Parts: sequence; structure tokens; C-alpha cells
Amino acid sequence: MNITLKRCTMEDSHKLQKISRETFKETYEEQNSPENIKNYLEEAFNLRQVEKELSTYFSQFFFVSFNDEVAGYLKVNTGEAQTEEMDDASLEIERIYIIKKFQKQGLGKYLFNKAMDTAMEQNKKKVWLGVWEKNENAIAFYKKMGFVQTGTHSFIIGDEEQTDLIMVKSLQ
Repeated sequence: MNITLKRCTMEDSHKLQKISRETFKETYEEQNSPENIKNYLEEAFNLRQVEKELSTYFSQFFFVSFNDEVAGYLKVNTGEAQTEEMDDASLEIERIYIIKKFQKQGLGKYLFNKAMDTAMEQNKKKVWLGVWEKNENAIAFYKKMGFVQTGTHSFIIGDEEQTDLIMVKSLQ
């Protein structure tokens, strides 16, 4: 079992777009209408949007590979790139997405640990994330990792408004 990590660059935009679409669809298509999934994928993961996110100064993307095959990615945000208004002492884990065939290999935890290491390296005081209220496995994982729910926010997918739980872990 060989796990490697690579920071994404603009040259990775097409690969990042492909894996973003694949992982989002695999994860959420059963709980959402085909039209809403299609609209969300076109809006959130069109090439221009992916390139914009890759070029955002306060965002970082990392590919995780399993036996030399890209298996997923991590996106973290600080400063003004965070999707909720937070202070400069915060780091947001916006995405930990793993392709279904690579799940249950410890890759999500590997990326989670990379996010925590990044927060520590940047002297952040807390790490936060939004997780869909119906994603029970992820919620259980984050609770196990020491996160607590502090609020909620809306997540729009197509014509549907969903609720994400805001979860925070203090690093002090």
C-alpha cells in the first residue's frame, strides 16, 4: 500500500475538475435529483471555477494517490477564502473527497491529518468545516476527531436548499 500526497497546481485543473465531478456525483447522486446534481456539477466544477479556486491565494488543494493512482483530494481555506466569515486564526476544511473504489483505505483520515498539520504549521487556533446533516458517517468521524457542532449554514444544490452542520475543533 503506497499513499502519496501532491499539492495541486494550475496544471492539474483538468484532473481536479474530473475527480471533483466524479466524487461529488458518487457521494450525493442517490440523495438528490439528477437535475440538481447536473446543475451543481456544471456550476461548481466547470473548468473556469476550478481554475479560479486553484488560483485563490488562501486556498490549497492536495491530491492523494493510492498505489500511484489519484484517489481523492483535500481543499483547505484560510483568510478570506473561507466559505463562512471566520477570523484569521481559523482554517476551513472545505473538501475531503475520495473516489468510492478507494474508500475504506484510510485516505480520508490521511487527508484529514494533512489539514490538521497545515493548520498547526500556520499557527491556527481552530479548524472548522461544514458537513451535510444527512452525512452520518462523516459527522461520526468528525465527532470522533474532536469536532463539535457550533451552528449550521445553507448549502444550495440546484433548486434545493440543504443544511450543513458547522463543526469546529479547537487546537489549543
